[in-house]
Amino acid sequence: MPNNKEKTTYRSIDGFVRSPDDERRLNYAVTSVFKGDEGRLVLNYLKSISINAVSGPEIGANQLFHKEGMRFLVAIIEDRITKHNKENKSG
Repeated sequence: MPNNKEKTTYRSIDGFVRSPDDERRLNYAVTSVFKGDEGRLVLNYLKSISINAVSGPEIGANQLFHKEGMRFLVAIIEDRITKHNKENKSG
């Protein structure tokens, strides 16, 4: 019988099921990519064209679906960074 101390799989924010160890590795990798000045610049750029971009009533359905997909990807990146930082908080 498996040890129930830690789940063997986990449904991630992206909808895929992975082991907690795989999730931690992904969170670390994403945090590493966006950690430096260049990474923050890129993340801020991605936010500016997705989460922070405002659309008016003239936007078409397909454009809106596309924009929401972009927002979802940026939210995944930010969520992984937040989870990594919380798990590795010192003190």
